[in-house]
Amino acid sequence: MTITATPVIKNGCLTVRGKVVLTGVPENIFVSPANAGSAFVGANSTASSSRHVFNLGVLEDCKFVCLFIAKIWWMIPRIGKSGSEIPMETQMLLLEVGEESVFSASDVEASFEAANENKFYVLVLPVLDGAFRTTLQGTPSNDLQFCYESGDPEIQTSEALEGVFVNSGDNPFELIKDSIKILAKHKGTFSHLETKKTPAHLDWFGWCTWDAFYTEVTPNGIKEGLQSFKDGGISPKFLIIDDGWQETENEYRKEGEPEIEGIQCATRLTGIKENSKFKGEESDGSTTNLKELIHHIKENYGLKYVYMWHALVGYWGGLLTSSEPLKKYNPKLVYPVQSPGNIGNIRDIAMDIVEKYGVGIIDPEKIFDFYNDMHSYLADSGVDGVKVDVQNILETLGSGYGGRVSITKKYHEALDESIEQNFKDNNLICCMCHNSDSIFSSKNSATARASEDFMPNEPTFQTLHIASVSFNSLLLGEVVVPDWDMFHSNHSTAEFHGAARAIGGCPVYVSDKPGKHDFKILRKLVLPDGSVLRARYSGRPTRDCLFVDPVMDGKSLLKIWNLNKLTGVVGVFNCQGAGTWPMKQPLESTENSAKTTATSITGRVSPLDVEFLDEITSENCTGDFAIYAFNSGSLTTVAKNKTVEVSLDVLQCEIFTVSPIKELNENVKFAPIGLINMYNSGGAVVECIYNDTITIKAKGAGLFGAYSSVKPSSCKVDNKNEDFTYGSETGLLTINLQTEGSFKDIEIVY
Repeated sequence: MTITATPVIKNGCLTVRGKVVLTGVPENIFVSPANAGSAFVGANSTASSSRHVFNLGVLEDCKFVCLFIAKIWWMIPRIGKSGSEIPMETQMLLLEVGEESVFSASDVEASFEAANENKFYVLVLPVLDGAFRTTLQGTPSNDLQFCYESGDPEIQTSEALEGVFVNSGDNPFELIKDSIKILAKHKGTFSHLETKKTPAHLDWFGWCTWDAFYTEVTPNGIKEGLQSFKDGGISPKFLIIDDGWQETENEYRKEGEPEIEGIQCATRLTGIKENSKFKGEESDGSTTNLKELIHHIKENYGLKYVYMWHALVGYWGGLLTSSEPLKKYNPKLVYPVQSPGNIGNIRDIAMDIVEKYGVGIIDPEKIFDFYNDMHSYLADSGVDGVKVDVQNILETLGSGYGGRVSITKKYHEALDESIEQNFKDNNLICCMCHNSDSIFSSKNSATARASEDFMPNEPTFQTLHIASVSFNSLLLGEVVVPDWDMFHSNHSTAEFHGAARAIGGCPVYVSDKPGKHDFKILRKLVLPDGSVLRARYSGRPTRDCLFVDPVMDGKSLLKIWNLNKLTGVVGVFNCQGAGTWPMKQPLESTENSAKTTATSITGRVSPLDVEFLDEITSENCTGDFAIYAFNSGSLTTVAKNKTVEVSLDVLQCEIFTVSPIKELNENVKFAPIGLINMYNSGGAVVECIYNDTITIKAKGAGLFGAYSSVKPSSCKVDNKNEDFTYGSETGLLTINLQTEGSFKDIEIVY
């Protein structure tokens, strides 16, 4: 009997690769083949409606990780085994299907490589289907359902043709990547990241004004902050001037009356130019405006890119409909209507406010004019790009505009066109855009925030932040470069956050207040020229972490993998015991075990944690790997399927650089590590050539490390002999690279 990979429904069961995934599949559910063994699942109804909820079947005893919109703006992960654990607004479901390993837990080394045998993965992805958007949800009886909605009472249907995409594969990361590529080609509404131009700011250290000033940002505050970085010897190369620069008005704030919580979200835009704080007299009596400010800070502080913040609808409350300068965009006051899925999860105070006071929405036929007018003005002022926030608000404004998918598509197409016309290098950061309406309407936009804000004053949010961005990157990382948000270099969790950003493949930027910096932390992230050692892909949980809860199970470390040009990297984080997931109650056993997480948790790291190792190995590799631990400074050599142990306390982390060992000759084995004082050490290794000698091109300056099986006779840097140290017990070779120049040529002679 031939077993096909294409999902089929037979005898009331949804079967993939001969394995039953769902039982009790109703008769109104049907499957239509897509491409390369994938399929769409659809459903029929006897009645037409703008919102349907269809039962897909029963899901039981199957490990899964899902991503769902917990709060209207943001996704978070959830781990489980049955349909009842799948929340409303689930936008990705990944199942692990197959037999458990025959090895016992004590056979750690033997079981590591065997753990993935006899397993495959099934991706269940709710997608956009014409004017409709799909999500998944579970029921107490373990039914898996899909919700199919337009967001406009006038846009109705009785049939969901291609609401849910199902695909399978042996590698979960390849599966998600291949599926997104299939969908991008088939749907035509969005593009895979590989086809997009990524913004140049990603490779440079940055500063955002938000936490430093919030909406009280001023030109003098910006200059003070940039000067304090310069005084410490590390200057940002990109700057985000966040909320607080625009002309706005709040009709609902009354002087002398108590402040209503969240009332700032009812504020509306009154013009496209800078407000009075950014034009007027300086402290020295001179006049200034936004254009002069940007020219000044670029000239004096070496900035390459300046981005300005604005909301997708202009401001949180949209446009002030009575504003004369904005009337040409036909703004109209409308009142948002949230999906039952949003209301069924966590309500957000911002939505409570705008539901009450309304949003001054821009006519979709005029939205390009609005963006183009604002962006051309900003570009003429020297601005290089924009951060566009509050994007998911559109899903609540679709009534009368063809529905949520239709209005989102129009806004995103207009935004993309304006960015292309006014800014170089696709300089756009999307934010608060985690709904599938936005994800699957992303044709050009190439970077987006990956989680809720970094919350400096919320101690229980720190571990959740790192776990969320890594899991969310499973989906987001195929469509955009996930932006892991700013952090504070002088925060109690700065090491934890800084290490995560270093391996996340994301931009590295902080929101320090002027004079409040930890340059020891920053020097582990930023090179002397202001660039960062950004890894190649989006950082994601290792395969053995995909189906465990790194925040609340009390026993699991979070491991995040990535690749550099010639090395792999694994960051290990203890996210247990410092916070709990929203909408998830701690189990009694978890509450008990949380007490033990105050000491430490032990885990293991292997070269096999790094996916796509073949991209950094070649014919002369020995099959062994050098593993360098950043914090402990230890260097170990292991076979590909072996492991090293790591123990971490809560909010502690360790970063392991994984470098394939190659043979120069039968006596000399070598593996470059990189700049060992940088979190992502291996990101500094640009090239390594094995001939009669070993020649390396390295980026940056500092202490360069490598594994060498024997002591070299000499080392040269840029053709000059350089002193080196060699540890015969570990094989650690170190050479000091001086600070002049961005790249160094190293020659190692035996």
